[in-house]
Amino acid sequence: MKGVHFLATFVFLAFAASFAFASDPSPLQDFCVAINDTKDGVFVNGKFCRDPKLATANDFFFPGLNIARNTSNPVGSVVTPANVAQIPGLNTLGISLVRIDFAPYGGLNPPHTHPRATEILTVLEGTLYVGFVTSNPDNRLITKVLNPGDVFVFPVGLIHFQFNVGKTKASAIGALSSQNPGVITIANAVFGSTPPIRSDVLAKAFQVDKNIVDYLQKQFWYDNN
Repeated sequence: MKGVHFLATFVFLAFAASFAFASDPSPLQDFCVAINDTKDGVFVNGKFCRDPKLATANDFFFPGLNIARNTSNPVGSVVTPANVAQIPGLNTLGISLVRIDFAPYGGLNPPHTHPRATEILTVLEGTLYVGFVTSNPDNRLITKVLNPGDVFVFPVGLIHFQFNVGKTKASAIGALSSQNPGVITIANAVFGSTPPIRSDVLAKAFQVDKNIVDYLQKQFWYDNN
């Protein structure tokens, strides 16, 4: 009888724990507005699934991450993604890759954040100065100089960057914990939004003259992703 009571208690606690730890799935896009009529639906949390019987090897394949990209642009870097948009088979698997190429003498992957993923970066060639900033109120900068073979982690949602401090080109591979990690480049979002954020709002937030904000908002903010 004690065994029956123990088993019943165990089953009850198991069910209780499953409810206690249950949560909504993490969003895989910026937002998903609820609708009542599915014929008007355009996005879901993830993507619709193909019949598994119709899947082919190409659904799980992406070529060319060994190829260096052209870094002749204002920031001196380019990001090549391999996420669910390029590899349909990644849908629901919660992982993706990027290759990042950096120009010599200061190629920069500007400060940005991935709202839906932690990133683990491995340097292939060159020397990178990398770092991230912790959340309020500390806003502590954590940095490291990386060489080929070195690995560094950028926690989910935190602002981070990579900067080529070497005299030669550099490259790295980043693995991210989402099929669609998203990216928000800080300068582009703040000063290059459409429509623009009111300059008096930004002037007060950054505690600078409004003319400085006006100047920054008139610049062309290059997107290297």
